[in-house]
Amino acid sequence: MAEPPPDKPRVLVSDFDGTMTRQDFYRLVIATLLPPHTPDYWNDYLTGRLTHFETLQRYFASIRTPEADVLAVVDRLELDPQLPQSVQALRAAGWDVVVTSAGCSWYIDRLLKAAGVQIEVHANPGRFVEGQGLLLELPTNSPYFSPKLGIDKAAVVRRYLADGRTVAFAGDGYPDIDAARLVPDHLRFARDHLAEALTRQRLPFTPFEVWSDIARVLLQRQL
Repeated sequence: MAEPPPDKPRVLVSDFDGTMTRQDFYRLVIATLLPPHTPDYWNDYLTGRLTHFETLQRYFASIRTPEADVLAVVDRLELDPQLPQSVQALRAAGWDVVVTSAGCSWYIDRLLKAAGVQIEVHANPGRFVEGQGLLLELPTNSPYFSPKLGIDKAAVVRRYLADGRTVAFAGDGYPDIDAARLVPDHLRFARDHLAEALTRQRLPFTPFEVWSDIARVLLQRQL
């Protein structure tokens, strides 16, 4: 792929949960915050009875613990401690970083702000209400709106490709598959469920353990 003009930085489009963080918020919610006998909404998603958005929405709305307990779980997501330095290094090398997430901006914004990281984020809005849980909302005003996921990650990637940018993508889950397919093999980074799906489809990718690994590879390759 040809180098973009100087006024069009390259773009790393990245998932958040399980990609920029070690843990996934919804998994920690299921493991630690839900009342007994909460329905298995994830199975309903896998069998097609619920969309991905509806699945997260129902889990998050089932939370009945105080907000302080939920914030303690947010702290356990383990944001990559090297994220601020990695974002800064990528910017210096001509890369923009854009977060696309099927999760909720309520906790994403908190973690990024606490880390002192200012980057573009596309995620589902939401608010916490005692007794009602974390109320996830569809981002109907987003140019990347998806009724099934909330945010259409592939649409974000297509936007930058259409703009003549060099685009890399990083993710870890099922909602990341369509976006990952769009970028060149050497700019595709994956772990967990996304890595398994790409392996089944025989699509090459670079594995990673923490997000700063991705930045390191991009910087070393001098793309």
